[in-house]
Amino acid sequence: MRRLIASTFVSLDDVMQAPGGPQEDPTGGFAFGGWTFPHSDDVTRRSMRAFDGTDRELLLGRRTYEIFEAYWPYQSADNPIARTFNTTRKHVVSRTLKAPLQWNNSALLRGDVSAAVAALKAEAGPDLQIIGSGNLIQTLRAASLIDEYNVWTFPVVLGRGKRLFEAGAKAGALRLVASQTSTTGVVMSTYVPAGEVPLGSFVQNEPSPKEVERRAKLARGAG
Repeated sequence: MRRLIASTFVSLDDVMQAPGGPQEDPTGGFAFGGWTFPHSDDVTRRSMRAFDGTDRELLLGRRTYEIFEAYWPYQSADNPIARTFNTTRKHVVSRTLKAPLQWNNSALLRGDVSAAVAALKAEAGPDLQIIGSGNLIQTLRAASLIDEYNVWTFPVVLGRGKRLFEAGAKAGALRLVASQTSTTGVVMSTYVPAGEVPLGSFVQNEPSPKEVERRAKLARGAG
């Protein structure tokens, strides 16, 4: 069974839209495209293993596929990420794209997405990597198919845009297995799923009269 690894950049308020440039994804009037660029340093450049697709096959949503297809084939052959992305096998999830896909070694996944990805994971071969593709991440998270999350959190608040975990995302705990911070404040974290969200309480066993009153107020809908 090969692993499925999700890698993404997010702001402090969980926005993942258009990290690479102003024209990458301006949908919804998003005006902050390229918000990751000023935070590049030697640490982030050395740590791109989480995103460069080395020894992995790519699993992409339609929008991310189109962004990559319009960029990576036109980069220098000396660019190691371009070489990897252009040659590796790419699995694309889309209801609107038609086969055959034009980018080298790319193919559409057919049928139910979760079933198709589960079948891919069961095949022999290298690990699978999602880059960006927020909607796809949510679908596969709900199906418990993602084995690892590489999340780079940038020190910006964007206020609007597409988020990694939108309302309705499946609840669940994650365990931090690695973390590193760049000189520019990017926190590069790796998580693995850790089951259901554990719960507890700091509230004393015998609530105070004021706490009893507060709870009664909430029960009446008087928030």
